Amino acid sequence: MRLMKFGMGAASCLLLMACGEQSTAPQGEQVQQIVADAPKDAVVEGPERVILAFGDSLFAGYNLETDEGYPEELQRVLRARGINAKVIDAGVSGDTTAAGLQRLDFVLDNLPEGVDLALVELGGNDLLRGIAPDQTRANLTQIIEKVQARRIPVVLMGMRAPPNGGPQFQQQFDAIYPALAEKYGATLVPFFMQPLAEDPSLLLDDHIHPTAQGVKAMVAAQVDTIVGALPAEK
Repeated sequence: MRLMKFGMGAASCLLLMACGEQSTAPQGEQVQQIVADAPKDAVVEGPERVILAFGDSLFAGYNLETDEGYPEELQRVLRARGINAKVIDAGVSGDTTAAGLQRLDFVLDNLPEGVDLALVELGGNDLLRGIAPDQTRANLTQIIEKVQARRIPVVLMGMRAPPNGGPQFQQQFDAIYPALAEKYGATLVPFFMQPLAEDPSLLLDDHIHPTAQGVKAMVAAQVDTIVGALPAEK
């Protein structure tokens, strides 16, 4: 379910972060097999599990078909596992954490009842614009607090700063996501863009956004974490 989508954005510099790290995410050539191995006859059952995907262009599916974005792919994979999932796409391209915070109340006020989980994916455009890490932290803090005030658990999609901002900036920014996850008891995906950083073939020609295959790799790398964060069925 696509709540809103327009514009352009996200940070190309994020893809510099994984250099030298050991690969833990599925690579492009592996994604086809992962998809092929997904059960085709899974019975979707149980109560509907509603997931809010709140973020920027990496959720909005920039330059992809309507059904190729991360929230849409996540919903397909969850349903292939037999989970009666509905993923609400609230990604807006170009959003900084400040812009996300500004529209968050509107999004929350217009959600259906019984949202089970929120994925918060913001911060890449803060990097692109050189916003101070303290401001990014403050905005994400308010976003998490507002979501949790609605009794919705949070999965925080972590970002990492490139080295060209200097070691102090990098250390301050990279510390934001694990610190907030620990403070608020949120589930952490340490680096949301890890599969793209490890395999440039999963990027569009802009070298910023994932291809449809890149989206599949990201979902494949993170779906177990997301499933694990879903609260027990009521």
